[in-house]
Amino acid sequence: MAKKTKKTVITKDMTIGEVLKVSPNLAEVFMGFGMHCISCPVSQMETVEEAGTVHGVDIEFLLKKLNENVK
Repeated sequence: MAKKTKKTVITKDMTIGEVLKVSPNLAEVFMGFGMHCISCPVSQMETVEEAGTVHGVDIEFLLKKLNENVK
């Protein structure tokens, strides 16, 4: 029987740094939304919701795209 792996769900309360630790490829999703903050030191403390608000991004749509691309 194949072993099931638990997929992490990205939430608005996670920091950008936490999200990138889960799946580094998600940097591309953030960049696609014009959120180049992934390399900023503040990203280690800023939540997805806070960063999205600052950049005028629809948080629910961003979360949908992040979760679709978790590897």
